[in-house]
Amino acid sequence: MRSYLFSPGDQPRKLEKAMTSGADALLIDLEDSISTERKAEARQIAAAFLKEVHATPNRPRLFVRVNGHETGLIDADLDAVMTGKPDGILLPKAEGGVSVMHLDAKLAVREAVNDIADGATKIMALATETAAAMFVGGTYKGSSARLIGLTWGAEDLSAEIGAEANRDKDGHFLDPYRLARSICLTAAAAAGVQAVDTVYVDYRNEAGFRRETEEGRRDGFTGRMAIHPAQVPIINEVFTPTNDAIDQARRVIAAFAAAGGSGTVGIDGQMYDRPHLVRAQQLMARAKAAGMASG
Repeated sequence: MRSYLFSPGDQPRKLEKAMTSGADALLIDLEDSISTERKAEARQIAAAFLKEVHATPNRPRLFVRVNGHETGLIDADLDAVMTGKPDGILLPKAEGGVSVMHLDAKLAVREAVNDIADGATKIMALATETAAAMFVGGTYKGSSARLIGLTWGAEDLSAEIGAEANRDKDGHFLDPYRLARSICLTAAAAAGVQAVDTVYVDYRNEAGFRRETEEGRRDGFTGRMAIHPAQVPIINEVFTPTNDAIDQARRVIAAFAAAGGSGTVGIDGQMYDRPHLVRAQQLMARAKAAGMASG
């Protein structure tokens, strides 16, 4: 999945609009965008929406961002939304593999209660929103077969550490948040799951958003979260491999196949080794997922 669009769980009209945004996944939010007074109502609206659109053909994947373990609200969130059989849960303020294991156990019980196949509900984790989370990125590997991705956040982290800002005057992330980004990227690679880049809150700044999204792809992220439908087409474009990139990846894969067990091959006077092959295979997997390639 390339694009993940947030939409408040207590606003049915925005949820309906998000369904037609072109996003690969819709993130129905019960956490930061919902006031304490509206949490209960948002749960019921989200559950009703999930039930209404579950059988919609060619719909986006439906994830729900619940409230974190430490809030005491997560069980009520799950009790409500699991009746609507979401495709996955986005876990905020995760602190390593233990947090994911706890959510896995909660989901297993509710899948059984709601006649959902065991393990069908996937997990994405927001892996850098607390100071403690920064020290446990390497523990996600093997925590749950449900875990499909890690993403990161700068807003909650900046509040926790008492920072005045998380970006400089030119809009670039400051060092603590560049570290958080790197931890997310490497933790996802270690766990063998997708690395999803964080939101860009200045949603009217299309040039800045595109630049940062392209930098994310360059560095290894394969998707991004959005806070506005206008950001979705840019995310999908940036994270969909181009025809030229697909053709080059095919050439690299074919050259290694023809070379048997060789660790290096030459193409047009340039040497390629095994990491180039791995990157080519990863690109082809993304192309196939986007419907750009069949072989």
